[in-house]
Amino acid sequence: MLNALRRLAEDAGWPRVIAPVRPTLKARYPLASVEAFMGWTREDGMALDPWIRTHQRLGARILAAAPQSQTMTGTIAEWEQWTGMVFPETGDYVIPGGLSLLRVDQSADQGIYTEPNIWMQHV
Repeated sequence: MLNALRRLAEDAGWPRVIAPVRPTLKARYPLASVEAFMGWTREDGMALDPWIRTHQRLGARILAAAPQSQTMTGTIAEWEQWTGMVFPETGDYVIPGGLSLLRVDQSADQGIYTEPNIWMQHV
């Protein structure tokens, strides 16, 4: 898929592809900032995250963090249904598969989850 995207860009005469990458391993480290996480590497110098590594193997490089790539809101009941968890008080919660924390506000009956991504450039 990434190679096809790169070919389409090349055929269109575009010099690069910039992609928002959702780091798959980040869900294991929801307390770490995306800025810190994107700098974590293995002994071989490649990114710790396998999806970032996939892009790197195709020649992409990390451009920047996108700490607020997308925001999802819902009522507390909706978040409890979506996550299979209970949110008994206002605060921050680790949720299944979340790259960051869910912020629950009981007084507003709302949960807000802001997910980070990482911008990567293919040339």
